[in-house]
Amino acid sequence: MTHLEVANFAETWGLLFLFGMFVTAIVYALWPANNETFSEAANRPLDDE
Repeated sequence: MTHLEVANFAETWGLLFLFGMFVTAIVYALWPANNETFSEAANRPLDDE
């Protein structure tokens, strides 16, 4: 296995892995069930204690 083959493998599968993680993060952030949690977190600094 040459350096070129390893680099090609890392480029291809690394890109697919990072793209998959990006899609997962977007789906998690936009999932309707998480809306209340994120709204509470966004307003937390503005709440009077």
